[in-house]
Amino acid sequence: MNRRNIIIGTVVAAAGWFGVGALLVQKNQTPQNSAPVVSEDTPLIRSYAPVMGNKDAPVTIVEFFDPACEACRAFHPVVKEILNQYPDDVRVVLRYATFHEGSDVAVGMLEAARLQGVFEPVLEALLDAQPQWANHGAPRIDLAWDAAAAAGLDIDTAQSDMQSTEIVKRIEQEQADVKTVRVRQTPTFFVDGRPLLQFGADELREMVRLQVEAKKKTT
Repeated sequence: MNRRNIIIGTVVAAAGWFGVGALLVQKNQTPQNSAPVVSEDTPLIRSYAPVMGNKDAPVTIVEFFDPACEACRAFHPVVKEILNQYPDDVRVVLRYATFHEGSDVAVGMLEAARLQGVFEPVLEALLDAQPQWANHGAPRIDLAWDAAAAAGLDIDTAQSDMQSTEIVKRIEQEQADVKTVRVRQTPTFFVDGRPLLQFGADELREMVRLQVEAKKKTT
């Protein structure tokens, strides 16, 4: 089975569990025709979480992702496509769900990269190199470091920063929030606080489109 089939299989398999988990969250969600409140410093969104796109955009996608997750890598171009399509209307808040061996170290790299102002280049590099370093069961973290360094990360500074109280506490909070929100697989998406009930790229695009249009009607 080639890698493309593995990725597709991962995405398809995720659909089953996602519907069940999302329904649990949906019980506390606001109906589609009203405007939900997307607040920071909650288990869904933390004020420290990295944001891609317009930070003041009216529509918020929250993505729980794992840098070692093949399905997250497959969905990343879709997320970027949505941001390019709605540059003023949509932002993406990234949350970490470290389900794979070695992904906790990769998350530490990303948080260190934020301090150095190279978060997005390092994120792209880790995802591009994921087939090389994220071998499940035997991750090659040295190759992840190589990819991050090539993207501009100062390795010595990063390895020191990763041990800081601030980054350690953030990663611990991420792990706690993953349990609270009942995220069990990655990627998991929420749009303005509502779960993506039918897992898929087209479903995510359509949910975002509808929410963007709804927000424009109220402004």
